[in-house]
Amino acid sequence: MRDLHLPGRSAVYACNGMAATSHPIAAQVAVEVLKAGGNAADAAIAGAMVLNIAEPQMTGIGGDCFVLLKPPGSEEIVALNGSGRAPRGLNAAELRARGLTVMPIQAIESVTLPGAIDAFCRLNADYGLKSLEEILAPAIHYAEEGIPVAPRVAFDWVDDLPCLKGAARDFYSFGGKAPAVGQIFRAPGQAEVLRRIAREGRAGFYQGEVAEDMITSLQALGGTHTLDDLAATACDYTTPVSGLYQGVELVEHPPNGQGATAILLLNILGHFDIKTMDPFGSQRAHIEAEATKLAYDARNRFIADPDHTSRLAHMLHPETAAKLAALIDPKQAMPQAAPLSEAVHRDTIYITVVDRDRMAVSLIYSIFWGFGAGLASSKFGINFQNRGAGFTLAEGHPNEAGGGKRPMHTIIPGMIRQNGRVTMPFGVMGGAYQPCGHARFVSNLTDFGMDPQAAIDAPRCFSGAEGMEVERGYSDQIRAELAAMGHKVVIPHVPLGGGQAIGIDGDLLVGASDPRKDGCALGY
Repeated sequence: MRDLHLPGRSAVYACNGMAATSHPIAAQVAVEVLKAGGNAADAAIAGAMVLNIAEPQMTGIGGDCFVLLKPPGSEEIVALNGSGRAPRGLNAAELRARGLTVMPIQAIESVTLPGAIDAFCRLNADYGLKSLEEILAPAIHYAEEGIPVAPRVAFDWVDDLPCLKGAARDFYSFGGKAPAVGQIFRAPGQAEVLRRIAREGRAGFYQGEVAEDMITSLQALGGTHTLDDLAATACDYTTPVSGLYQGVELVEHPPNGQGATAILLLNILGHFDIKTMDPFGSQRAHIEAEATKLAYDARNRFIADPDHTSRLAHMLHPETAAKLAALIDPKQAMPQAAPLSEAVHRDTIYITVVDRDRMAVSLIYSIFWGFGAGLASSKFGINFQNRGAGFTLAEGHPNEAGGGKRPMHTIIPGMIRQNGRVTMPFGVMGGAYQPCGHARFVSNLTDFGMDPQAAIDAPRCFSGAEGMEVERGYSDQIRAELAAMGHKVVIPHVPLGGGQAIGIDGDLLVGASDPRKDGCALGY
């Protein structure tokens, strides 16, 4: 139990249903859907759609999603890939001929087709109990009436504002300025789009006036996107990947998501006696940082569009982890194994819901960087994602940019299964940090016996493209010890990610939500 004399928050306990996400209004909407007879799939979609308005810098209907779902009465986990593809006109050779060596970050070339809405419509049709009209009603209400800008959202908005261009600046700024905490953000154009989806399903988004607004706007900005590209957007059911750590099975979404990286990272850490280390000491942080460098190097080599990822089994094989673990010096940092191919960002939302019948949903939904590409459609204000920045321009690479391909994705929903039973849907946001965040969360639970809230609250560090980022939750002494081992230690401007989790223990649900964000866990 936490020390009640100190600041912090307790885990949330309930029996009938629970939701956890990064904004309280979205969590409340999800619980209200459960109480009105909806299931976890209904509630997760309803909450995610509210987050379009609550956290527009993080997510939106122009983005992608990935879902892990445990149906009621089953311990199997279904994976749904709601990531869109590059337009058919995207050509890496043409970009290289223009002198580009990496994908542009917030530019028209990085805009991929939005896959989330197709996935939400499929999820509703296959697993939901309520109609789209019912579950989109809260988001339509808040898009019209507005939501006060929360503190973390306001903090991010200031950083992300400079990327907004043209129509995006009109729709997502307040006279060219970022909003103050408490100012009301409204998106009436999105309300109209959601009304059309509620009436017509995916056709209300991928066909007709909304589709024409997106494609006309993209082409006016220099994009090669076509109505055929948009109409062809479709999600896919697929098979999760998993691995064992300390008797716990970590279940992840397969490529083009980077979830396999978290499994490899835990496989490497399994060669060290982590549980004997100080959970917030330099030794654990060092070993984790070195394992992260090696796991991410494998990620950058292998993970790509599912049709182009051919060495996944090798990446997850125990022998691979053993060989990589042997490269780690317990006392000295190695150089970065290879430059990270994926542009660094921190912008994502995550929501998890468990209902009375123990359907569990783990859903992550993003436009990649803050406000995506910084571009929006001219009529409805649909913010375009820049997920194509996750491609590489290295010729012949599995993740080489190309028309009709899905880029390597950073967003990864997770679930934990023990003794064949799903015990916890969870997610840790934060762009490139996410696999490291998943591994640390699982280690916090298993190696150090933390409850879900304590495991999320715990200080974080990450060895990435900007050096070894060590949150202020660590002491100066630990930072000095890490620097003495050869790490380039920095204190990040923004805390590392966010996270939510719901533990399932028979009749009891235990929810947790990250104080690094504005949200909470709520149950009934």
